[in-house]
Amino acid sequence: MRTFDLTPLYRTAIGFDRLANLLNSADTPTYPPYNIELVAEDKYRIVMALAGFDRSELDITTERDSLVIVGRKQKDAVERTFLHRGIAARDFEQRFQLADHVKVTGAAFDNGMLTIDLVREVPDALRPRKIAIDGVTNNVTALEQNRAAA
Repeated sequence: MRTFDLTPLYRTAIGFDRLANLLNSADTPTYPPYNIELVAEDKYRIVMALAGFDRSELDITTERDSLVIVGRKQKDAVERTFLHRGIAARDFEQRFQLADHVKVTGAAFDNGMLTIDLVREVPDALRPRKIAIDGVTNNVTALEQNRAAA
């Protein structure tokens, strides 16, 4: 069973309908294999195993909230006869949906491993802030507590 019932999420979360729909309709491709790592609090890394690909056969683009990695394998000039073919060097297109304020900071390709670094940079205006109730903050100093006790 690969489906999840996200009905409870709809009752308690506001504005996450798009996320729930994405999870329900997720078609997870298996090629090429990849890992997604949490490197630090707001830093992430995607590592893809791309055996047989050359740097010139890869294309990485970002557009709004998506990261697209495309691999187009060049045709071999030499005709080969394989007795067993376990390295699947075929064309691919892998898409990752990026959360708000996540940006790609760099990419590297070494020994058949593509590494893409990402960082989440939330603007100060969107960070959590304390809301005063009736214009009074909830912080009560020791001096005010002593006055109230007297």
